[in-house]
Amino acid sequence: MNNLIQYIYGIADNSLILGQRLGELCGHGPSLETDIAMTNISLDLFGQVRSYYQYAAKLIGGDATEDTIAFLRKERDYKNVLLVEQPNQDFAYSITKQFLFDIFHLALLEELQNSNDETLSAIAKKSIKEVMYHSRFSSDWIRRLGDGTEESHNRVQKAINDLWIFTDELFHQNDFDKAMVSEGIGVDTTLLKSNYYKKIGSILEEAALQTPSIEYYQKGGKQGIHSEHMGYILTELQYMQRTFPNMTW
Repeated sequence: MNNLIQYIYGIADNSLILGQRLGELCGHGPSLETDIAMTNISLDLFGQVRSYYQYAAKLIGGDATEDTIAFLRKERDYKNVLLVEQPNQDFAYSITKQFLFDIFHLALLEELQNSNDETLSAIAKKSIKEVMYHSRFSSDWIRRLGDGTEESHNRVQKAINDLWIFTDELFHQNDFDKAMVSEGIGVDTTLLKSNYYKKIGSILEEAALQTPSIEYYQKGGKQGIHSEHMGYILTELQYMQRTFPNMTW
């Protein structure tokens, strides 16, 4: 049971933290249409998170709720990858981070639909149309920025170069992941890696962008070892629940 709960955290926490980061951009998009689109993507991610956390709360039992899971865990209890907690330096960084996650997220949900766990399968089937849009949106922006002006090209190339180091962790498996894969519940993400980088590379080529070549990657988020940014994210995310315990709407 604990393996399944931790596996759910590993999926849902990515969307929670990325959704929180996107929420910071509300009112700061390069155009009204893009601002609204990114806010809607954030809401999509939070909607998916609620489904995962509601399921986890049911498995935990007792007083656990989607709110206690989202707002009252300690930093080391969150299992999101380091990529999603990276700060929004500019629009190029934000859309590149979204792009690098979206391509993975879509591939994950395509496989999760086949899970032996009926609830996870149902969540994946419900979420995949939203994530297809997310992937299309961020991919189109990468093409637009990469093959745009010299300024837009340089900014998005810098973002790709800086964020590339976090991509390998998307395919790293911890013990909970391996246990769920062996039971036919989880997705073997190592099998998604080759197609992920192939698809990413293809889009970067279309955008006249260079694929970074590095040997070492950063990881640790899936083990609860986060970057210095995570504490600041949680301070804002958890403020209301920790200031006013047991508050309900």
